[in-house]
Amino acid sequence: MNTVIIKYNSGNIQSVQFALERIGINAIVTDDAAQIKSADKVIFPGVGEASSAMNFLKERKLDELIISLKQPVLGICLGMQLLCKYSEENDTNCLGIFENVTVRKFHATEANLKIPQIGWNSISNLQSGLFKNIDNNSYCYYVHGYYAEQNEHTIATTEYGIAYSAAIQKNNFYGVQFHPEKSAAVGEQILKNFLAI
Repeated sequence: MNTVIIKYNSGNIQSVQFALERIGINAIVTDDAAQIKSADKVIFPGVGEASSAMNFLKERKLDELIISLKQPVLGICLGMQLLCKYSEENDTNCLGIFENVTVRKFHATEANLKIPQIGWNSISNLQSGLFKNIDNNSYCYYVHGYYAEQNEHTIATTEYGIAYSAAIQKNNFYGVQFHPEKSAAVGEQILKNFLAI
């Protein structure tokens, strides 16, 4: 299976690559349009800031490329947020694949929460093959200060002061706010499920 990780100015690309190696997948890290288009599966990870990430994608025309992809695509953390319409992080217009979904900033006033959310939290209301063999209320690892609102594309929910989208799906595009590459056996199973789609 030809699996590609999109290379851009983002943090967690190597840890995603290592997680895939642990389950026997040697993914190519690339920003080459032809390699991305010809892949069987595309992973769009991300740790960083929305506006600079979008500017980087636009400069290299990777924004248009990602929107055009027909194979299964998995956005992780910032990668998921960039698939949405808009992010409150530095007033950023994103890719708009999830055309009605806004990414909002957590506010510490919500139950005196520490922002960003860092650590383990449970996922519930699992509604996709992405979560095959995953128990409801399993724990995944999060690092984020922004979240995607619940919407018609939500396929899993997490609560941190408020309920928000732990995962979203539309057609061939999947997004997870947590880091499967850091989520132990649960994350490994989710990556395997994505690769089996």
